[in-house]
Amino acid sequence: MKIEDIRFIPGPNLYLHRPVMVMRLHLEENAGKESYEFPGFVDRLLHLLPGLHQHHCAKGEPGGFVERLYGGTYIGHVIEHTAIELSRHIGIGVNRGQTLYADDGVYDVVVECPNEAGMESLLRTAFELVQSLIEDVPFPLQERLEAAKKLVDRTALGPSTRAIVEAAEERGIPYYRLNDKSLVQLGTGRYLKRIQATITENTSCTGVDIASDKEMTKQLLDMAAIPVPHGGVAYSEAEAVELLGYLGGAVVVKPLDGNQGKGVSINLISEAEVQKAFAIAHEYSDGVLLEDYIEGRHYRLLVVGGQVVAASERVPAHVVGDGASTIGQLVETANRDPRRGDGHAKALSKIVIDDVVNAQLKRDGRSIDDVPHMGEMVLLRDSANLSTGGTAADVTGKLHSTIADVAVRTARIVGLDVCGIDFICPDIAAPFDEHRSAVIEVNAAPGIRMHQSPSSGEPRNVGEAIVDMLYPPGAKTRIPVISITGTNGKTTTTRMIGHVMQSTGKTVGMTSTDGIYIDGKCVAKGDTTGPRSARAILCDPGVEVAVLETARGGIVRAGLGFDYADVGIITNIQPDHLGQDGIDTVEDLISVKTLIAERVRPGGTVILNADDPHLNRLPKTMKERHSRGRKFVFFSLDDTSRVLRRHLSEGGTGYFYRDGMIYEATGDTARQVMRADAIPVTMLGAAHFHVANAMAAIAACRAYGMSCEKIAAALSGFRSDVHNPGRVNLYQVGRGYVLVDYGHNPHSFQAICEMAGRLPNRRVTGVVGVPGDRNNDIVSQSGRVAATGFHRLFVKEDIDLRGRARGEIAGLLKRAIEAETPDKECRVIHNECDALEAALQELEDGELIVVFYEKLSPILDVLKRHEAVSVSHMALPKTHAKV
Repeated sequence: MKIEDIRFIPGPNLYLHRPVMVMRLHLEENAGKESYEFPGFVDRLLHLLPGLHQHHCAKGEPGGFVERLYGGTYIGHVIEHTAIELSRHIGIGVNRGQTLYADDGVYDVVVECPNEAGMESLLRTAFELVQSLIEDVPFPLQERLEAAKKLVDRTALGPSTRAIVEAAEERGIPYYRLNDKSLVQLGTGRYLKRIQATITENTSCTGVDIASDKEMTKQLLDMAAIPVPHGGVAYSEAEAVELLGYLGGAVVVKPLDGNQGKGVSINLISEAEVQKAFAIAHEYSDGVLLEDYIEGRHYRLLVVGGQVVAASERVPAHVVGDGASTIGQLVETANRDPRRGDGHAKALSKIVIDDVVNAQLKRDGRSIDDVPHMGEMVLLRDSANLSTGGTAADVTGKLHSTIADVAVRTARIVGLDVCGIDFICPDIAAPFDEHRSAVIEVNAAPGIRMHQSPSSGEPRNVGEAIVDMLYPPGAKTRIPVISITGTNGKTTTTRMIGHVMQSTGKTVGMTSTDGIYIDGKCVAKGDTTGPRSARAILCDPGVEVAVLETARGGIVRAGLGFDYADVGIITNIQPDHLGQDGIDTVEDLISVKTLIAERVRPGGTVILNADDPHLNRLPKTMKERHSRGRKFVFFSLDDTSRVLRRHLSEGGTGYFYRDGMIYEATGDTARQVMRADAIPVTMLGAAHFHVANAMAAIAACRAYGMSCEKIAAALSGFRSDVHNPGRVNLYQVGRGYVLVDYGHNPHSFQAICEMAGRLPNRRVTGVVGVPGDRNNDIVSQSGRVAATGFHRLFVKEDIDLRGRARGEIAGLLKRAIEAETPDKECRVIHNECDALEAALQELEDGELIVVFYEKLSPILDVLKRHEAVSVSHMALPKTHAKV
C-alpha cells in the first residue's frame, strides 16, 4: 500500500461543510481484499484499540464497525476508523469520516480535521499501524501518538485566541487563520479585524511598547497619581545590591521587559538573594527591575474597551502535603491534573521546578525532597502567574467600583484596548486604599484563560467581550459575497455583476478565469476561480463587495474560499469535465455545483436557470434537506416556461425574456427592466445566451438591493471588447467578420451556432477544438454539433494537450464531423493561429468566422495583422478603433 497524496481543505467542501483532511490511498496488492482475509488482523486491531467497539458505522449504533470488521470491509475504511479512534487518544475528538472509491484500488479517506498538522500525522500513523497489524510486526504506537499530540499542542490556537474565535463563531462572524500561530482574521473585506492572541486591530503599538517596558509603565502611572511600587533598573549585580540598600526593605526582582512571570523573584531581603535573583532575571533581559515588595493579595483585572470585564485572584504555584510524598512527588501529582498542560495549551500550566522554585524553597528552609505534613501548603514561588503554575479564582462579582475605576484609568494611561493589570491590595471587595494598594504590572496581550476557565468561581466569557468591542452588536462583520458557478456563462455573468456593482462606487473584488480584479484593476493574472483567489478578495480590507466566479475544479480539490455567500448563481449544468476529479456523470457534476446553493446564507438568494432540467428541481430537493430560509429566483428565455410560471404562482420572483424585453416578475405582477438589445454584448439580442447571463446578473444585483434603473444603465455600457474580452468578441475584417469565443463543449458550440443563425451572413466557418482532458464522448458530441452548425470547418488542437497524443483530439473531432455530415468541408490544421490564417485567406464578403481559442493573445495578434476592428454587431459602420 502507499499514500499518494494528503491534502487539507479548510472551507466548506463536498464531503463536509467544515474542514477535512483527504488522504488518497493506493491499496496496491491489498486492493479488493477485505479485513477478515488477513489472519488475526481484526483481533490484533481491536486488542490495540478497544475503543473501536464504540464506533457506529452504517449500523448507527455501537458495535456497527466491529460487525463490519468481522464481516468484511476494505482496508481504506479500516484506516479511516483507526484515524478517528487515534484522534480521541490525543484529545482532538474527530467524529466524522468516509472512505470513497476513486479508481481501481485507489480510495479517498476523508476525516474531519480540527487540526491540520495533528490530523495529517494521525492519518499517516493509522496507515502505518494498519499495515503493521496486517503484517503482524511491532509498531511504536505510543511514540507516534505522543509526537502527534506535540504537533497539536504546537499548532493549535492558544486558549486566548481560541476563546475569541469561538465567540466570533457564536455570532456568525467568519474567521481565517493566517499562520500556524495566533494570527487570525475576523470578518471579511472592509469589515475585517485581525487579532493575535489578545492583541487586536485597534491595539496601540505605543501602548504595547509602554507595557513592555516596566519602568516606563511605572513612571507614567506614577505621573498620573496611580500607586506603583518604588524601584529602579539595574544592569549589574552591584547596581542591584545598591538598589536593595536604597529601597531599604523586601524587594521584587524581575526582567525589565519580561512576560508571563518568567525570571521573577519575590520578597527578597538579603544581598545574596538579590544577586542570585539578578542572575536569573538577567537571562531574560539586559535590564533588571528592582522594586518594593508590597504585602497583599494578588489580583488580575482585565480591561476591555474601557471596562473591567473580569477579575481573578491569583495564587502562586503551590502543593498541599499528604504526609507521605515529597515536594517533588507532589509536583508530579499536580501536573497530572488534566487541566494542566505544557505552556498555554490548557486552562492551567504545569509546574516547572527551576532556579526560582529552588531559591524559594531554600529561602523557606526547605528542599525538593522534603515531605510536608498532611494539609500543609507549600509555596513554590511568590509570583502568581498562571504561566508558572499558579491558579486563579474568579472574583469579578466582588470587585469594588473604586478599584475598577483605577483599573480602567490605568489601561487608559498606558493606551491599551485590551489590558491585563496586576494589582495588589488587602481585599478587592473593599474600597480602594492608595496606601496599601499598587499596580505592580500592566500587560499587553494578556492571557484570558484564567477568566475563561478559572480554577474556581464563575467562568467569564471575555472572548465575547473582546469580539463585542471589535464588533459592537449590530455592526457589520462581512462584505456581501456573490458566487457564480455553472458550465457555461459564469465568466460573463461574473463580469456583468462586477461591472454593475462597480457603477455604484463600491470597491469590488472579483475573481474570474482571467484574473483577480480589485476596483477594476487586475492584481493577479490566470485562472483564479478557486478558493485561494476567493480568500485573496475576502482578506483585502479595501474590498466592499466580492463577486466570485467559482469553478468545478476548485470546489472538488479545495472546497470553497468562503463560509457563506449572500447570493449564489448556477447558470446551467451541462456534461463537461466528465471523467475528471472523480466526476463521471452529470449527477456527479450537479452535486459539485449545488454546493454553491447549499452555502448561501439563511435569508440569502439562490438564482437558477429555469430552462435547465438539472436545476429546476433543486429548490424542492434543498427544501427537503436544508432550505434554511433561502429565497429562490428563476430566470428563463422562455416566457411560457412551466417551471417559471409555477414558481411565480407560488409568490416567487423570476426573470423572463419576451419580444426583446427582459422582465422582472413577482407573483402575477411583471415589470420591464430593459431591452436586451440595449446591452452591447447581446449583439442586438442575437446572443440569447448573453441575454440569459444578463438576467442572472440582474437578478443578483436586485438581490443585492439595486434598482432596476441603475442596473439597466450600467449594463447598457457593458461592451464585449472592453468588459468581456474573449467571450463572443466580434471583429470586422475587410468585408467579413471574425467572432472570438472561449467555447469548449457541445453546449457552447450549439449556443454560438444558434446565434450565428440569427445574424446576417452568407457563410459561417468554424475554427474548432476541444481541450484534451474532455472524454471521448464529449469530444465527439462537440464535433457533431459543429458539423451541423457551420458551413465549413477547420479543426485545430490546443498547445497544451492535457495528456493526449498529438493529433488525437483533432482526429476524434474530424471523424465525428465526417460521420455527421460526410460532405462537409473539414480541414485539420493543428495550430489555432495557422487555422485562423487559413480561414481568413478564403474570407468571403459577409462571411462569419468563429474561432474557439485556447490562448486569446495570439489570436488577437493574427487579427491585428489583418487590421481587424472591434464591432458590437454585424451592421455597424467601420469607424471603430483597430485591435
